[in-house]
Amino acid sequence: MIPWVLLDSAQVPGQGGELRLYQRDDEFSIRIVGRGELMNSRVHGSEEALAELTCARLMNGPDPRLLIGGLGMGFSLAAALQHVGDLAQVVVAELVPAVVAWNKGPLGECAAFPLQDPRVTVREGDVSHILKTEQGAYDAILLDVDNGPEGLTRKKNNWLYSIDGLSAAYEALRPKGVLAVWSAGPAQDFLQRLRKLGFEVEEVCVRAHGSKGARHTIWLARRE
Repeated sequence: MIPWVLLDSAQVPGQGGELRLYQRDDEFSIRIVGRGELMNSRVHGSEEALAELTCARLMNGPDPRLLIGGLGMGFSLAAALQHVGDLAQVVVAELVPAVVAWNKGPLGECAAFPLQDPRVTVREGDVSHILKTEQGAYDAILLDVDNGPEGLTRKKNNWLYSIDGLSAAYEALRPKGVLAVWSAGPAQDFLQRLRKLGFEVEEVCVRAHGSKGARHTIWLARRE
Protein backbone atom coordinates (compact mmCIF):
# COMPACT_ATOMS: atom_id res chain seq x y z
CA MET A 1 0.00 0.00 0.00
CA ILE A 2 1.22 3.49 -0.84
CA PRO A 3 2.08 5.32 2.41
CA TRP A 4 0.72 8.72 3.38
CA VAL A 5 3.22 11.57 3.08
CA LEU A 6 2.99 14.62 5.34
CA LEU A 7 3.11 17.74 3.16
CA ASP A 8 2.55 20.51 5.68
CA SER A 9 1.06 21.40 9.06
CA ALA A 10 -0.52 24.52 10.54
CA GLN A 11 -1.91 25.65 13.86
CA VAL A 12 -5.57 26.65 14.04
CA PRO A 13 -5.69 30.20 15.50
CA GLY A 14 -7.42 30.78 18.79
CA GLN A 15 -6.35 27.73 20.81
CA GLY A 16 -7.38 25.32 18.10
CA GLY A 17 -5.61 22.11 17.17
CA GLU A 18 -2.91 21.40 14.64
CA LEU A 19 -3.97 20.67 11.06
CA ARG A 20 -1.87 18.36 8.89
CA LEU A 21 -2.06 17.92 5.13
CA TYR A 22 -1.21 14.45 3.82
CA GLN A 23 -0.96 13.02 0.31
CA ARG A 24 -1.09 9.44 -0.96
CA ASP A 25 -0.76 9.19 -4.74
CA ASP A 26 -3.55 11.52 -6.01
CA GLU A 27 -5.50 11.44 -2.72
CA PHE A 28 -5.29 14.16 -0.06
CA SER A 29 -6.31 14.20 3.58
CA ILE A 30 -6.57 17.02 6.13
CA ARG A 31 -6.40 15.80 9.70
CA ILE A 32 -6.36 17.36 13.13
CA VAL A 33 -3.80 15.96 15.52
CA GLY A 34 -5.36 13.65 18.09
CA ARG A 35 -8.83 13.71 16.51
CA GLY A 36 -8.45 12.10 13.13
CA GLU A 37 -9.42 13.01 9.59
CA LEU A 38 -11.49 16.12 8.91
CA MET A 39 -11.78 15.78 5.14
CA ASN A 40 -10.60 13.66 2.25
CA SER A 41 -10.35 14.57 -1.42
CA ARG A 42 -12.21 11.42 -2.45
CA VAL A 43 -15.20 12.03 -0.18
CA HIS A 44 -16.89 15.35 -0.89
CA GLY A 45 -20.47 14.69 -1.95
CA SER A 46 -22.05 16.39 1.03
CA GLU A 47 -19.84 19.46 0.66
CA GLU A 48 -21.01 19.84 -2.93
CA ALA A 49 -24.61 19.23 -1.83
CA LEU A 50 -24.31 22.08 0.66
CA ALA A 51 -23.70 24.50 -2.20
CA GLU A 52 -26.10 22.93 -4.69
CA LEU A 53 -29.03 22.88 -2.25
CA THR A 54 -28.35 26.46 -1.23
CA CYS A 55 -28.06 27.83 -4.76
CA ALA A 56 -31.30 26.09 -5.73
CA ARG A 57 -33.04 28.21 -3.10
CA LEU A 58 -31.65 31.61 -4.04
CA MET A 59 -34.48 34.06 -4.70
CA ASN A 60 -32.93 37.53 -5.02
CA GLY A 61 -32.02 37.91 -8.68
CA PRO A 62 -29.15 37.15 -11.09
CA ASP A 63 -26.33 38.72 -9.04
CA PRO A 64 -26.39 36.97 -5.66
CA ARG A 65 -23.73 37.55 -3.02
CA LEU A 66 -22.68 34.47 -1.08
CA LEU A 67 -20.53 34.02 2.01
CA ILE A 68 -18.83 30.66 2.53
CA GLY A 69 -17.41 30.06 6.00
CA GLY A 70 -14.67 27.46 5.69
CA LEU A 71 -12.72 26.78 2.49
CA GLY A 72 -11.81 23.16 3.21
CA MET A 73 -10.62 21.53 -0.01
CA GLY A 74 -12.63 23.92 -2.18
CA PHE A 75 -15.45 21.56 -3.15
CA SER A 76 -18.31 23.68 -1.76
CA LEU A 77 -16.86 26.77 -3.41
CA ALA A 78 -16.46 25.01 -6.76
CA ALA A 79 -20.03 23.69 -6.63
CA ALA A 80 -21.41 27.14 -5.76
CA LEU A 81 -19.60 28.69 -8.72
CA GLN A 82 -21.18 26.13 -11.04
CA HIS A 83 -24.68 27.08 -9.87
CA VAL A 84 -24.54 30.89 -9.93
CA GLY A 85 -24.19 33.27 -12.85
CA ASP A 86 -21.40 35.49 -14.04
CA LEU A 87 -22.59 38.43 -11.94
CA ALA A 88 -22.45 36.56 -8.64
CA GLN A 89 -19.95 37.38 -5.89
CA VAL A 90 -18.63 34.71 -3.53
CA VAL A 91 -16.74 35.67 -0.40
CA VAL A 92 -14.78 32.87 1.29
CA ALA A 93 -13.75 33.28 4.92
CA GLU A 94 -10.96 30.91 5.99
CA LEU A 95 -9.44 31.09 9.44
CA VAL A 96 -6.23 29.17 8.69
CA PRO A 97 -4.00 30.92 6.11
CA ALA A 98 -2.25 27.64 5.32
CA VAL A 99 -5.53 26.16 4.07
CA VAL A 100 -5.76 28.96 1.51
CA ALA A 101 -2.16 28.30 0.48
CA TRP A 102 -2.85 24.56 0.17
CA ASN A 103 -5.81 25.29 -2.12
CA LYS A 104 -3.64 27.50 -4.30
CA GLY A 105 -1.01 24.76 -4.36
CA PRO A 106 -1.27 20.97 -3.99
CA LEU A 107 -5.02 20.86 -3.27
CA GLY A 108 -6.03 23.16 -6.09
CA GLU A 109 -6.45 20.51 -8.75
CA CYS A 110 -8.91 18.53 -6.59
CA ALA A 111 -11.70 21.07 -7.17
CA ALA A 112 -10.29 22.57 -10.40
CA PHE A 113 -8.72 25.65 -8.75
CA PRO A 114 -11.89 27.57 -7.78
CA LEU A 115 -9.86 30.31 -6.09
CA GLN A 116 -8.78 31.46 -9.54
CA ASP A 117 -12.34 32.40 -10.46
CA PRO A 118 -12.73 36.21 -10.67
CA ARG A 119 -16.04 36.03 -8.81
CA VAL A 120 -14.23 34.86 -5.66
CA THR A 121 -12.83 37.00 -2.85
CA VAL A 122 -10.88 35.32 -0.04
CA ARG A 123 -10.76 36.76 3.45
CA GLU A 124 -8.28 35.15 5.80
CA GLY A 125 -9.90 35.42 9.20
CA ASP A 126 -12.81 34.37 11.37
CA VAL A 127 -16.18 34.28 9.61
CA SER A 128 -17.77 35.40 12.87
CA HIS A 129 -16.22 38.86 12.38
CA ILE A 130 -17.97 39.19 9.03
CA LEU A 131 -21.29 38.13 10.52
CA LYS A 132 -20.98 40.68 13.31
CA THR A 133 -20.09 43.60 11.06
CA GLU A 134 -21.93 43.17 7.76
CA GLN A 135 -25.70 43.42 8.05
CA GLY A 136 -28.02 42.70 5.14
CA ALA A 137 -25.05 41.89 2.93
CA TYR A 138 -25.61 38.32 1.70
CA ASP A 139 -28.21 36.31 -0.16
CA ALA A 140 -26.77 33.11 1.26
CA ILE A 141 -24.37 32.13 4.02
CA LEU A 142 -22.84 28.64 3.95
CA LEU A 143 -21.14 27.42 7.12
CA ASP A 144 -18.82 24.43 7.08
CA VAL A 145 -16.23 25.52 9.60
CA ASP A 146 -16.25 22.52 11.91
CA ASN A 147 -17.80 19.11 12.50
CA GLY A 148 -21.22 20.65 13.09
CA PRO A 149 -22.94 22.62 15.86
CA GLU A 150 -20.37 21.45 18.39
CA GLY A 151 -16.87 22.79 17.82
CA LEU A 152 -14.28 20.06 17.22
CA THR A 153 -11.30 21.87 15.76
CA ARG A 154 -11.75 25.05 17.79
CA LYS A 155 -14.03 25.76 20.77
CA LYS A 156 -14.61 29.36 19.67
CA ASN A 157 -16.55 27.94 16.71
CA ASN A 158 -19.35 27.13 19.15
CA TRP A 159 -20.37 30.80 19.02
CA LEU A 160 -21.42 30.43 15.38
CA TYR A 161 -24.05 27.87 16.35
CA SER A 162 -25.27 29.67 19.47
CA ILE A 163 -28.28 31.97 19.66
CA ASP A 164 -25.94 34.97 19.40
CA GLY A 165 -24.12 33.57 16.38
CA LEU A 166 -27.28 32.57 14.57
CA SER A 167 -28.79 35.98 15.31
CA ALA A 168 -25.74 37.60 13.70
CA ALA A 169 -26.14 35.34 10.66
CA TYR A 170 -29.82 36.27 10.45
CA GLU A 171 -28.94 39.96 10.41
CA ALA A 172 -26.19 39.44 7.83
CA LEU A 173 -28.71 37.95 5.40
CA ARG A 174 -30.87 39.91 3.02
CA PRO A 175 -34.65 39.29 3.12
CA LYS A 176 -35.41 35.73 1.93
CA GLY A 177 -31.72 34.91 2.25
CA VAL A 178 -30.62 31.38 3.18
CA LEU A 179 -28.33 30.20 5.97
CA ALA A 180 -26.98 26.71 5.14
CA VAL A 181 -25.12 24.71 7.76
CA TRP A 182 -23.21 21.45 7.23
CA SER A 183 -22.95 18.89 10.02
CA ALA A 184 -21.60 15.37 10.43
CA GLY A 185 -24.94 14.42 11.98
CA PRO A 186 -28.32 15.67 13.23
CA ALA A 187 -28.72 17.95 16.26
CA GLN A 188 -32.26 18.52 17.49
CA ASP A 189 -31.33 21.37 19.82
CA PHE A 190 -29.67 23.26 16.95
CA LEU A 191 -32.76 22.84 14.79
CA GLN A 192 -34.85 24.30 17.60
CA ARG A 193 -32.51 27.30 17.94
CA LEU A 194 -32.92 28.09 14.25
CA ARG A 195 -36.69 28.00 14.49
CA LYS A 196 -36.69 30.05 17.68
CA LEU A 197 -34.97 32.88 15.79
CA GLY A 198 -37.63 32.90 13.09
CA PHE A 199 -35.91 30.90 10.38
CA GLU A 200 -37.99 28.67 8.14
CA VAL A 201 -35.92 25.48 8.29
CA GLU A 202 -35.42 22.39 6.13
CA GLU A 203 -33.28 19.51 7.39
CA VAL A 204 -31.76 17.40 4.62
CA CYS A 205 -29.80 14.17 4.95
CA VAL A 206 -27.11 13.65 2.30
CA ARG A 207 -24.47 11.03 1.63
CA ALA A 208 -20.77 11.77 2.01
CA HIS A 209 -19.92 10.17 -1.33
CA GLY A 210 -22.59 10.00 -4.01
CA SER A 211 -25.18 7.45 -2.92
CA LYS A 212 -22.76 5.84 -0.48
CA GLY A 213 -20.80 6.72 2.60
CA ALA A 214 -21.74 8.32 5.90
CA ARG A 215 -24.96 10.29 6.27
CA HIS A 216 -24.42 13.99 6.87
CA THR A 217 -26.95 16.69 7.74
CA ILE A 218 -27.54 20.04 6.05
CA TRP A 219 -29.88 22.65 7.49
CA LEU A 220 -31.31 25.20 5.07
CA ALA A 221 -32.75 28.10 7.03
CA ARG A 222 -34.51 30.93 5.21
CA ARG A 223 -34.86 34.41 6.65
CA GLU A 224 -38.49 35.44 6.18
